[in-house]
Amino acid sequence: MVNETEALLVRQLVWDLSRENAAVAVEGKRDAAALTGLGFEGALMQFHRYGGFAKFADAAVRHPRIILLFDYDRKGCYMTFRLARLLQRRTVVDLTYRRRLSKITGGRVRFVEELLRYRKADLYAGVPT
Repeated sequence: MVNETEALLVRQLVWDLSRENAAVAVEGKRDAAALTGLGFEGALMQFHRYGGFAKFADAAVRHPRIILLFDYDRKGCYMTFRLARLLQRRTVVDLTYRRRLSKITGGRVRFVEELLRYRKADLYAGVPT
């Protein structure tokens, strides 16, 4: 069950992400759909569209900052670590939103696509009126 305060904080995080002068990197289309479903309007980069770390890194350096927001599973943690190292001398890498999301949800959200449960309409689904 999603608590309303937590949902508000997640939506605030997505709003803050939209206002950043940075591209947000996610793993794939479901993650991108979850962010846009919560109102994200900024630049999104889907890792799996680039076909590898080197090609993604080459595209990412076109942005002044890159916010890595990959899943919290083994693969997502590996991707975060590897890309942070690849990009560290080429552009500014920001992991603060990743940490902030984990803190807000208490680690209950392991996959970015799970953020869809924080849409306002979903909070009241099943609640008698």
